[in-house]
This record gives sequence, C-alpha cells and structure tokens, in this order.
Amino acid sequence: MWGRLRWLSHAGFIITSPNGKIIIIDPWIKDNPLCPITLDSIDKVDIVLVTHDHFDHLGNAVDIVKKTGATIVVAPETAVKLQSEMGVSSENIIFGGYGMNIGGSANIDGINITMTQALHSCETACPTGFIIRLEDGYTIYHAGDTGIFESMRLFGEIYQVDLALIPIGSVFVMDPYQAAHSLRLIRPKRAIPMHYKTFPILEQNADNFVKLANQIAPDVKVIVLNPGDSFMLA
Repeated sequence: MWGRLRWLSHAGFIITSPNGKIIIIDPWIKDNPLCPITLDSIDKVDIVLVTHDHFDHLGNAVDIVKKTGATIVVAPETAVKLQSEMGVSSENIIFGGYGMNIGGSANIDGINITMTQALHSCETACPTGFIIRLEDGYTIYHAGDTGIFESMRLFGEIYQVDLALIPIGSVFVMDPYQAAHSLRLIRPKRAIPMHYKTFPILEQNADNFVKLANQIAPDVKVIVLNPGDSFMLA
C-alpha cells in the first residue's frame, strides 16, 4: 500500500502513511483563506508536527491534539509553552513533554521523525524542519519556513529524499530563485512548492519557481498542487 499526501495550503499537509497513520504538519486551518478543510472534519490524527510557533504554523495544532489525542512534535521551549499556556498534556508531547531539538529523532509507530534546522524567526525555541521516513522507507523533507542554507546538501546526501516540500513565497521564506537552487542541494526525486499565495505580499503562484527549477535542477520533478489536492507517495 502506498502513502498519500494532501496539501492544505500554506505549509500545511496531511500525510497518510502506508500503514494508515495520519500525520498533519503545520495545521493552520481556521481563518486560513485557502484551507480546504475545517476542524470539524478532522477526527483522526496520530502525529502533529509543528515547525515553529508563528500563528500560521502552530495554527490549530493544540485543538487537534486535544480532539484526537495525537502526539505533537515540537522544540523544547515550545513544548513548555504548550503545557503552561495552552493546556496540552505532557503525555501528548513527544518524549513525555520535553519535546525534541534539532538533530533529534523519534520513532512513532514505525514512522521516523528527525528535526532539522531552518533559517527563520519565532517566539519560542528556534524554527525547524522535519525529515519524515514512513514505514516503507519513503522519505519526505518538510523544510519549514526558511532561507536557503548549505546544509540542505547534507540532508540530501544523508537521507536520500524522495519528496521535498519547499517554501517559495519570498518575503518571509525563500524566493523562487533560492528555492530552485535549494533543489540542486537537496536533490530530491520530486518537489512540491508551498508557502505562497496565502497572503497578498507573497508570491501568488508557482510559475516562476517551476521555470527556474526546470533550469537549475532539471532532474527534479516539480509537482504543483492546488489546496486540497493529493499526491500518491510512490
């Protein structure tokens, strides 16, 4: 059985693993003008990944954890905030409430999650990305909100990324030119652009990124999704 990924717009994704585990990343759902789902439609989530605590990434993660009993993976200082200010139980935070930091890994029901650095800002802890290895070995890199950095090359060498989820919107993250060059570093088999169009200040489509990626990293197949679209992880 293959896994499946669905784009919720912005940096949000739902991944269904080959064994049926549900992973949701940066679930900004309520008040997101492009999100195709509602909180009421979410009834099962096993793992919540949050790259950093800005409102458009932490989003509705707490609501989802409380509703579903999912395990949330966040950095340590953000874990403290979730417990002390937002009423999340330590039992629902990875490693008994401690969270984990850059370079750390956790295996949750056969799914391996590794936290990576990202170049951005946030209120607590530090911004992050995630390497997600599903039960069948399929490997996804969610870069989080970030500029380009040389260590992306190392991620590609170490993890042999099948699918990279790359921000392209500029202003707060990589612009299309940097994002295209990041593919040359990561060398994934496929890439999906994210973090654009949600705000007027961001890039409003992926056209420039696709054009540049085809020139700079022609071996990477770029897949452009509309919010709500799904992609089979094969």
